[in-house]
Amino acid sequence: MIEMGCLRRTRWAATAAAAWVQCGAGGSYCFGVYSEALKVSQGWDQSSLDRVAFFKDIGANVGLLSGLLASSSCSPFLVLLAGAVQCFAGYLPIWLAVTGTISRPPAAVICTCMLVAAHAQTFFNTADVVTSVENFPDRRGTVIGIMKGFLGLSGAILVQLYRTFFDANPSSFILMLAILPSSLSLILMYFIDVCPKTDSGSYDNKFLDAFSLIALCLAGYLMLVIIGQSLFTYIPSILQFAIFGVLMVFLGSLFAIVTKADKESKVLDEITRDERVSLVEDNKNYGEVATSGSGLEPREENLNLLQAMGKIDFWLLFFAMSCGMGSGLATVNNISQIGSSLGYTASKTATLVSLWSIWNFLGRFSAGYVSDYFLRKTCIARPFFIAITLVLMSIGHFIIASGIAGSLYIGSVLVGLCYGAQWSLMPSVTSEIFGLTHFGTIFNTVAIASPTGSYVLSVRVVGYVYDMESVDGHACMGKHCFALSFGIMSCVCLIGSGLGFWLSCRCTKFYRQVIYARLQDNSPR
Repeated sequence: MIEMGCLRRTRWAATAAAAWVQCGAGGSYCFGVYSEALKVSQGWDQSSLDRVAFFKDIGANVGLLSGLLASSSCSPFLVLLAGAVQCFAGYLPIWLAVTGTISRPPAAVICTCMLVAAHAQTFFNTADVVTSVENFPDRRGTVIGIMKGFLGLSGAILVQLYRTFFDANPSSFILMLAILPSSLSLILMYFIDVCPKTDSGSYDNKFLDAFSLIALCLAGYLMLVIIGQSLFTYIPSILQFAIFGVLMVFLGSLFAIVTKADKESKVLDEITRDERVSLVEDNKNYGEVATSGSGLEPREENLNLLQAMGKIDFWLLFFAMSCGMGSGLATVNNISQIGSSLGYTASKTATLVSLWSIWNFLGRFSAGYVSDYFLRKTCIARPFFIAITLVLMSIGHFIIASGIAGSLYIGSVLVGLCYGAQWSLMPSVTSEIFGLTHFGTIFNTVAIASPTGSYVLSVRVVGYVYDMESVDGHACMGKHCFALSFGIMSCVCLIGSGLGFWLSCRCTKFYRQVIYARLQDNSPR
């Protein structure tokens, strides 16, 4: 444990601080809050606004630079600092343009600023996820689920902050997006680091489960708040402040867990400097075990990006994620138009959009926890769960394609859950089959599958079919507007599930090695 005055830097403090940073890092999920103000202030048409949204998606999903920085033995501080600078530098000019403080810049300038601002999210996410995995290598599925879960909830959290302090003033919300995430990362970066590990396996389970419980309660609370706000058009200011106050109590309780964990683990805190220095190497080499005479399949660990890209496992994972993440992003990007074509009211579609973040969170959180459980108990390879989520996502797309009553509600739940689950499973699988040394670089490269798949499926399939079904350029109405495109995406997900099952079969023996190593590491000495 590292101390600075009365402050204590531990794995638990790192987890709580990283969760807070994640809660503020989802500015890219809130584009709808200020998009209309941006469009009106700049005098744009819809295509110009869509172009800015495209640059936002590219920035938020292509995290190769953050991965390279994290993998170059740099401190998480530098990764977070780079994210903070980009966040502020990206959103500030957009705020100046929307408020009229500066003359209207060319659309290309706003696109670039949005790219930079959204790109900051990859730096926050990489620093938080990589640090958490190195702090808890034997519970990586759970901690990745926690980190990705809080990022999934960040959109709903930021919207509540907007409703409380900036309602009807979207320009102030843009300024908040420039300041809040940057400030959180700068304030909390001291705690976000790889910290010494004590022999406290039972503490790991106990307190990580406590973090998980708070995340679940927070998601349930936000879901009730979102539904309530959709039912009542007017919420008194004092009630909105109360809603926000309860939200802050949930987030503050993360640090209460840190205090409790510190008190219960003081007896294990006498760790030598040598143990501190060797921690990172121990974690990076985690999972390596001698296979001579064991009959287990030998595999390389700790590959760099080019080595990983030379393996068939990398491409199986990449294309499976292109099918899953790409179709999921295509769904959320078009969910409002789908609702309109099926005759849903604006209020109903707005509620669907808001609830997407809840399903997204539940998928991210539960996939990490469930896959960890079955990995420990039955040695089921984690890619198996990727294949299962793709099968369920295929069913969700098929339900939406049917256009029957309530199909969009049921289908969006399935697709949202599975989309979130894949964002949790993919980094876990990447860290296990390619190692931790270049983890940040490799998992951010695999994440490029999301915008790649989305471009093909959203623009080339959904958009093309919708325009084909429209008559004389008018809005398309009826279930035929999206039936064919979602039927195609259903088939695409089935193909992706086949790739996932193939990857699972290739990795089965390796995952038995991982379980064996973890059981050996956790056995009494």
